[in-house]
Amino acid sequence: MNPSATGWIDKFGHIVKDYNTLYDNFDELYNHLKSLGFIYGVNISNPEFIIHEHPLSDDEKAKVNLLTALYFTYREQEKETDFSKFLDCIFEFYKQLGFGKVSLLNKILTGKKTSSQLELLIDSRVYLDDNVISKTFNSIITNSLLFIDVLTFKRYLTTTDNIKEHAQKLEYITINITYHALNSKEKNKKDEKLASLFASSLTFIDSSKDSFDGSYRDQLTNDFTLCENQYFFDVACLTVWEDLSLDYKESDFIINIGKDLGLNADSILKSIEDIGAFFDKNASKIPHLKNHNLATQFYDSMAKIVNKLILRNSKRLQKELSESKELVTLLSKSTMKDLTEEEKKKVQNQLLDIFKSIPSLAIFILPGGAVLLPIFIKLIPKLLPSSFDDNRLDN
Repeated sequence: MNPSATGWIDKFGHIVKDYNTLYDNFDELYNHLKSLGFIYGVNISNPEFIIHEHPLSDDEKAKVNLLTALYFTYREQEKETDFSKFLDCIFEFYKQLGFGKVSLLNKILTGKKTSSQLELLIDSRVYLDDNVISKTFNSIITNSLLFIDVLTFKRYLTTTDNIKEHAQKLEYITINITYHALNSKEKNKKDEKLASLFASSLTFIDSSKDSFDGSYRDQLTNDFTLCENQYFFDVACLTVWEDLSLDYKESDFIINIGKDLGLNADSILKSIEDIGAFFDKNASKIPHLKNHNLATQFYDSMAKIVNKLILRNSKRLQKELSESKELVTLLSKSTMKDLTEEEKKKVQNQLLDIFKSIPSLAIFILPGGAVLLPIFIKLIPKLLPSSFDDNRLDN
């Protein structure tokens, strides 16, 4: 399954019909999503039943995890496995939240309800509203508060009254807990990145206009379910644990928040243990924990983009390369030794001609796109036949 290509939701619907008994209840779904990182706003992996040909990017994992969470929440609540009925329900849900007021989404939500339209809708929820330049320098480009959609959808399946107002309350409590959790510790650059990520992920409230005083604690147990309170607490644990430690001041804050949320001692301890285990296993994969300079961030981000483009167009590239023996020879040579200036120019011109024939690789032929070619050449052994790469190790 390729979440960046049209038809991935239909493919998901085809696959998931064989896994309708995967989760016995919402708590089981929640705990699995937490182990995948979705609850914490990062997406380390996807459910095991999702098979993909190439490694997925962070945003693609987020799409799959969001759809998985929404579908199994619907299935558990409605006891319904008809995927087309689920799609109709999702469209109506997002329309009730007011997304139809946005020009693009208005066309999506008022037209014929199809899976391809839902793909556009999910894209609008996953990607932060940011410009291309800042995304290039910032590998964190996905909405970190997507689980609020799931919690709101769960409530919507019970009652459609004041559904947007409830989403606003969920965001208000979440961002306040994050803010006050950060204030319970000595701040660092990682804290600032995390705070910025949560703030930029807000959809239903404006953090610059909403109050960050202690009054939010009076609302913690009002109008919220146990699973919503559990989410608030897990976000609090994430916020204080991102430096991989928990001092006495942070511990005091966490314990008190847990009590205010009505959680028992076992639930509080389990959440603390869960976040500790998650960081022990995945700290190196969490974008906002990486301290890179701008040049490194730029290179890493562009390498991810180019790698994704290569993998997604591998078959077409292989076909094009097979028709240019000189180019393949030079590319294979470049993996082992430096090319001469004349050879580099030859490679560049021939590659740009190939990229013109593949629309999704148009980024390479834009002004300045040639700077991406060294990254492409570094990744090219994945496409070349093994006979052209004498240094390849077979697993």
